[in-house]
Amino acid sequence: MKPAKIAVICIAALAAVGLALVVRAMGSPGREPVSTASAAVEARPMAKVLVAARDLEPGRRLVDADLSWKDWPVEELNPLFITDGSTPLPARPEGAATESAAAKGKGEPSREQARAQAVERAMKAAAELNGPGAKADYIGAVVREPILAGEPIVARKIVRAGDSGYMAAYLEPGTRAMAIRVNVETAAGGFILPGDRVDVLMTREIKNNDGGSGPRFATATIMRNMKVLAIDQSTRAAEDEKAVVGATATLAVSERDAELLALARSEGDLSLVLRSYADTAGPSGHVPGAVRRGGERAGAVVKVYRGGDAQEVATP
Repeated sequence: MKPAKIAVICIAALAAVGLALVVRAMGSPGREPVSTASAAVEARPMAKVLVAARDLEPGRRLVDADLSWKDWPVEELNPLFITDGSTPLPARPEGAATESAAAKGKGEPSREQARAQAVERAMKAAAELNGPGAKADYIGAVVREPILAGEPIVARKIVRAGDSGYMAAYLEPGTRAMAIRVNVETAAGGFILPGDRVDVLMTREIKNNDGGSGPRFATATIMRNMKVLAIDQSTRAAEDEKAVVGATATLAVSERDAELLALARSEGDLSLVLRSYADTAGPSGHVPGAVRRGGERAGAVVKVYRGGDAQEVATP
């Protein structure tokens, strides 16, 4: 091969190598924006939102397994969502109508501005009500409307203890809430707490038809295994609270039991007897024949105490 051809081939090879290096150098900077964009996507701020861990039906009392925290983009947060407060939320800009009204500084706002201001205040109030909180704050709340799994928990769909309508939401279908007066002596010394099961006793004076001296009293169990919903206005006792002395006890009763309990309350004095946790699986409700209704004879056998001696007799 002639020396001239060899020189041309060498020059061409060197030119190809140089061109490859130039192209590589030009392509390297182009990778950085891709990495930057990818990093920007990965660094998207997220917040923890309280959601339902399973489908929740109305009337269900929430337990820890019903709730969970879910990552949620900060820019997509609704003021009604409940967050854990670990991620600072961006300040929400004021409405355009509010800024316009402030800029004018005088005169009454238009109807549109007044409406926007009302919405603004409502959103602020909702944000304060549903602000950061712990999951434990919502344990024991009652579901008011159906909530699907993964759906954020909002205040209008649950009723927390102490909120308006809590007792109505907590009651099981077909049951009623009825309060009776109690004191330390008639409520097991204050050891009856919300959630316990009790029997209801009625003590009343009966007519002395045998000519004996002194009053005669009869006592009978009229309700068995009744659930205590609240003592006064407390629907659950504190963790370290062992006794509650209240003036009223609210029981869960059926419609008929409510009528009989009201009648028994007018006939005599009522007392609550605390049942053991091991003795709460039996039937609950009124004891047949223990309370007279509509003037009929009860036909129940009760214990009469006279001079410290107990005697079983039929009610008149």
